[in-house]
Amino acid sequence: MKTLISFLGKGQLDPATGYKPATYRFEDGSQRTSPYFGLALTEYLRPDRLVILGTSGSMWDVFIEHQAQTGEHEETRLQLFDAVPANRVDDALLEKLAPLLEDRLGVPVYPVIVPYAVSQEEQVAVLGRLADTVNEGGEVFLDITHTFRTLPMLALVAAQYLERVKKTQIADIYYGALGMESENATPVVRLGGLLRLMNWVQALAAYDKDGDYGVFASLLEQEGFDTRNAEQLRLAAFRERTGNPVQAQQSLNTVYSAIEQLNTPIGRLFRPELLRRLAWCREPRRADWELALADTALERSDFLRSAIFLQESFITRKVYARKENINDYQARENVRNDHREQADFKLLTRLRNAMAHGLRANDNDVRQAMTDANKLRTKLRRIRKALFG
Repeated sequence: MKTLISFLGKGQLDPATGYKPATYRFEDGSQRTSPYFGLALTEYLRPDRLVILGTSGSMWDVFIEHQAQTGEHEETRLQLFDAVPANRVDDALLEKLAPLLEDRLGVPVYPVIVPYAVSQEEQVAVLGRLADTVNEGGEVFLDITHTFRTLPMLALVAAQYLERVKKTQIADIYYGALGMESENATPVVRLGGLLRLMNWVQALAAYDKDGDYGVFASLLEQEGFDTRNAEQLRLAAFRERTGNPVQAQQSLNTVYSAIEQLNTPIGRLFRPELLRRLAWCREPRRADWELALADTALERSDFLRSAIFLQESFITRKVYARKENINDYQARENVRNDHREQADFKLLTRLRNAMAHGLRANDNDVRQAMTDANKLRTKLRRIRKALFG
């Protein structure tokens, strides 16, 4: 179901229509004239539902009068005339006038009162009211043209909120750009790209939290990234997170080169940060890959993965030094056994086992290190320095 959510402010530039009539030019070249951009957008998008959000003092009276015919819902309209200047418009009053709007506009209309969003409590209340107006899983368009200047910023937060909480698809955000007229028409600006930017910022935060760079795959596809490369990125993330950095590095190498060539506006903006997070795959040897993964895991407090990769990197280096096959299981086990009693490697093994399997009752050194995150982080950093310099 397609829902258009539009805001209604307090414009009084025209005594008859409230807002200044304008001819809005859409991206496809079509034009529609209206004093209220939400109506032009309704005609353009043809939504299944129109939700109009306004405060108790928004220009509901002028907006309704612009749609009403003589004598239609006259008593309720008179009540509205008294309520607007007194900031007393409520949902019950607007609900009585919704049929009038539906008859004129040919679409189900839901006029909704929201607070002025001055305080944090009111801002949260606006999000709650927005969530109440949309159906789970639906498609939502936002119009932020006629509203208080603070509400468009809140609308961006609302878009993210609705996507997460109501599982909606925020298809686009529209703004009728009065003041930017050219050739006797007001351009219609689509701001959906801001949502894509916010999705990238959220993906960076998600990666920094859990290390899954697969979250970038769908975003890269939106930037024209080849589907096969996107799938390789997901596969690399899976392989790395299941302890297989060799195959992960193989998948990432080609993907890394493709990301370097990403040349869309959003791609150019986020490319350096994405490449920085994937840079471990460009290290020359497996031991370096494992050590880099250990360091990044420790940065995000993923202590078990950090301990695992520290241990594997140490073993890989020793196998290299013996000029043996680093992928040979027995060669790696020989190194593990030969350094079993080496103090720092032994402590690292005990810490790893404790995190994977639980503490042993008599392992007081490990128990002390694992009393809080700072102590464990400090201990792993000391072990890293002792083993690798």
